[in-house]
Amino acid sequence: MTQSGSLRGGLDRRTLLGGAGSVGATAALAPWRTAWAAGDTPTSGGTLRLGMSGGATSDSLDPRTITDWVPVNLAYQVMNGFIEIDEHNQPVPELLERWDAKPGFAEWVFDVRKGVTFSNGKTLDADDIIYSLNLHRGDTKSAAKATLEDIVDIRKLGPSQIAITLSSGNVDLPYLLSDYHFFVVPNGWSDWMKPVGTGGYTLEVFEPGIRSITRKRGDYWKAGRAHVDAIEIRCIADTTARTNALISGQVDVINRMDARTVDLVARRPGLQVIRNSAGQHATFLMNVTDKPYDDNNVRLALKYGIDRQKIIDTVLHGYGVVGNDHPIPRSSPFFAADLPQHAYDPDKARFHLKQAGLSSLPVTLAVSDAAFTGATDAALLYQVAGKPAGIDMTVERKSADGYFGSVWMKAPFCASYWGGRPTADGMLTIAYKSDAAWNETFWKRPAFDRILLAARTEADGGKRKAMYFDLQKMISEDGGAVIPMFIDYLEAGGPKVRGMGPHPLFDLMGQRIGEKVWLTS
Repeated sequence: MTQSGSLRGGLDRRTLLGGAGSVGATAALAPWRTAWAAGDTPTSGGTLRLGMSGGATSDSLDPRTITDWVPVNLAYQVMNGFIEIDEHNQPVPELLERWDAKPGFAEWVFDVRKGVTFSNGKTLDADDIIYSLNLHRGDTKSAAKATLEDIVDIRKLGPSQIAITLSSGNVDLPYLLSDYHFFVVPNGWSDWMKPVGTGGYTLEVFEPGIRSITRKRGDYWKAGRAHVDAIEIRCIADTTARTNALISGQVDVINRMDARTVDLVARRPGLQVIRNSAGQHATFLMNVTDKPYDDNNVRLALKYGIDRQKIIDTVLHGYGVVGNDHPIPRSSPFFAADLPQHAYDPDKARFHLKQAGLSSLPVTLAVSDAAFTGATDAALLYQVAGKPAGIDMTVERKSADGYFGSVWMKAPFCASYWGGRPTADGMLTIAYKSDAAWNETFWKRPAFDRILLAARTEADGGKRKAMYFDLQKMISEDGGAVIPMFIDYLEAGGPKVRGMGPHPLFDLMGQRIGEKVWLTS
């Protein structure tokens, strides 16, 4: 196997794209680090109390069906993944501690970390990794099935080594294996209300949509992680109640802050606010197989009939940037900066309605703040902006509890959101590829799929960027998602919390805050 040598923190994407046609790639163990202020040494002990939005009574810790932040955060306390994304958006080893790719990036070998035990005493081995991967392959309900679709074979090479063969090369495979659905459990495990994992904590209480409690194991294999004795998650769907719980000291950390109150919270002594500009974006999604959304002129009318900047100024108070109806953020090297912006234009919206044979457009938009903080207010602003465009929008408010089970991908026009993904391919594959389980607009284009697959093996950076430009253009001009804005993650911590910081993927330190922060007395 040809190797390029060890790369810090894993597979460096720029290095690969520069020589992907002739060399393999290697990732080696990197030291575990948590950022903290100079001289601020982590201490052990205490109970970390998280007040979180993003939980429902229907939640499970089944990696295949996780859909929101509370179960993701809880799962990371109990279980580990294959690969972690660090603060530089690079893949670093987790339970897969080293990887090598042959030229062409279709054949990979991964070393399984040795000396790691599950909370039930079982030692981690290759069979556990293969089982946990296969939960998302074949006949499965996993939302991540499309992510692993190109895997044609997984072989055990030894007790601590596996080989993965792809149908075609993909330089991004280590990034893809960092997806938050990929948690590792013992071979054959199926009790998802109380999973066994290799994480720093064991599950003690799990009341879906209400609360959870985990306890520190004491033999965690990651040095410098898992400082607190216990972690409690309290599900607090209401933004005001969540904020008040932090201010009054009932919880130590909250997510999904209301942009209207961020500055007030930041001015309170002892409280810390973390602003994280990543790939999180809001969507108003249409099922393109349902009338009237099966007509692209209707879809374009709805894209021109929304005042994006008004929503950012009013709902986000500037904590976000305008979106252009595709999911790739400006921070991505493949962002389509030259793509014409869909701006608020009632005349253009009316033109497209006329092209669709309509003089007006009655629609119902189902919405809940479970979709994203301020989603209901954003929908009401959308309703007002649409009137001059001939869009007669009814805003139908839905319950936060169970929203992603009863409304999302069921209502023909509804609100949703996405956290970012570390690569353009990851985002486009999980939400826009024709056979993706989470293709929430049911938009299917064979030409899109062909370009997406071809981009995975294109070593020329310029050509690859052109491919991703075409993909973003197809979604923006023809897709069923109105993406008005990218939303900054806004979270806050109390005076006892140390070690908090932003992360390039998600809030709450990539949802791994439980094993990264510590408490002062």
